[in-house]
Amino acid sequence: MGLGTLFVGFFFLSCVVFVKGVEPKTSPTCSFPAIYNFGDSNSDTGGISASFVPIPAPYGEGFFHKPSGRDCDGRLIIDFIADKLNLPYISAYLNSLGTNYRHGANFATGGSTIRKQNETIFQYGISPFSLDIQIVQFNQFKARTKQLYEEAKTPLERSKLPVPEEFSKALYTFDIGQNDLSVGFRKMNFDQIRESMPDIVNQLANAVKNIYEQGGRSFWIHNTSPFGCMPVQLFYKHNIPIGYLDQYGCVKDQNEMATEFNKHLKDRIIKLRTELPQAAITYVDAYAAKYALISNTKTEGFVDPMKICCGYHVNDTHIWCGNLGSADGKDVFGSACENPSQYISWDSVHYAEAANHWVANRILNGSFTDPPTPITQACYTH
Repeated sequence: MGLGTLFVGFFFLSCVVFVKGVEPKTSPTCSFPAIYNFGDSNSDTGGISASFVPIPAPYGEGFFHKPSGRDCDGRLIIDFIADKLNLPYISAYLNSLGTNYRHGANFATGGSTIRKQNETIFQYGISPFSLDIQIVQFNQFKARTKQLYEEAKTPLERSKLPVPEEFSKALYTFDIGQNDLSVGFRKMNFDQIRESMPDIVNQLANAVKNIYEQGGRSFWIHNTSPFGCMPVQLFYKHNIPIGYLDQYGCVKDQNEMATEFNKHLKDRIIKLRTELPQAAITYVDAYAAKYALISNTKTEGFVDPMKICCGYHVNDTHIWCGNLGSADGKDVFGSACENPSQYISWDSVHYAEAANHWVANRILNGSFTDPPTPITQACYTH
């Protein structure tokens, strides 16, 4: 497997309860001047692509008309968050070209974990930029941009830098943890994975505390996705036993582990609210929103959730999206399908833009959040 294939293939991203979104009438809309994001490939807008091998076409071509550093045909949920808040798409911290940090920065990288992993990206695609490193990068970013802003002599010099006073008013978003489960499924049994969960969510809580201590007050934290619903989980699987999959084709026990992880995360966030009394912390049930789509594909105008838009996947021959490979003695390119807007899965791991948009529409209005508050009101404590 080539390096490009490895990166695209292993950058893992994030009971359905429906709560009607409630928009408080008495509170004005929050005026977030910036977004600072921490995460993995679910929200990476160019970090890993700038740091290692660029993500190739046809990634990005559906919306940006060129590769955009995103593991998608177009936009990610973080992009729709920016749209909702009337902010520009946020630049990757690790991207040195064409960036603007006036309205935030993105520290997410494809393959990132919460807990630091003792392996390289060249083995299983796990990013060296784990959450603790992303926080170190944020700390450095905040200190250095303040210095540069104060030293700047013209408005033009300041125009691509964040205003130091606005860090406390920004929205801090987290979408990370899925790769911790991925590593767990590869290296541990289920009991060991369960034992690791309190430490994993505690490390995420420590990251939130770090930002809070520096003045951050508004936090938007996604739980992990239905891991067993990624089509890649069925690659090389033969003679699947009865009961291994649910009615939508998802791997049951993997989803059960993801659900258990999310319970630990939600409990830790509830505790975090008492530890950080001035913080507004929103828990986002991305799992429930994504599973709501997976379980209603026909109604919502999508194809079977296990169908893959981009790449060549026939029997046990898998040529990743954007890669060249061989099948039946012929060169085959992992190309995109004709109608990506009908697919949930873009490349067997990551969601297509249309699916991201569907999910974003339902989480940003507060329908799948605790408290049930739209993102435009996420600066208020409850």
